Amino acid sequence: MKTATFAGGCFWCIESAYNRLAGVHGAVSGYTGGPGANPSYKEVCGGRSGHVEAVQIRYDPAQIDYDTLLRAFFALHDPTTLNRQGNDVGPQYASVLYYHDEEQRQAAERMLAELAGNYPDPIVTRLEAAVPFYPAEDYHQQYFDQHGHEPYCQMVVAPKLAKFQQYFSVYLKK
Repeated sequence: MKTATFAGGCFWCIESAYNRLAGVHGAVSGYTGGPGANPSYKEVCGGRSGHVEAVQIRYDPAQIDYDTLLRAFFALHDPTTLNRQGNDVGPQYASVLYYHDEEQRQAAERMLAELAGNYPDPIVTRLEAAVPFYPAEDYHQQYFDQHGHEPYCQMVVAPKLAKFQQYFSVYLKK
């Protein structure tokens, strides 16, 4: 098993998509990138903790490779908006790729260079070494699967997930 950590706006969208991919053995919503340990949702959402909402993924590289995880990451959010995804605004919604080893760093650099010309605006996704990751409170885990009927999930998460499932159908769990 290997670990990947991505921050791309609201973690409910990102976590839900990754948990649907074959080869992913768990995606956990949480916080990373800030100086303090074990931040709360309230602290992170306040935008002052230095942490971002992120998802940490355990995956089997024999079943799904890191490049596919990277492509999914870029399909799930807009990497050209600084500290913002849709109506979610603040430094806690930054786009960040956290690499866990040199191989991931190089793959992320290649992907960022490859995608640079595909957007009308510059990509603002940061590339940083992985730092401690703190799982979010239990009620954030598998949020869409448990609360898909709620307005935010219907208006924001469901359309992203539908688009994701269409483009990544070959990688979905059976």
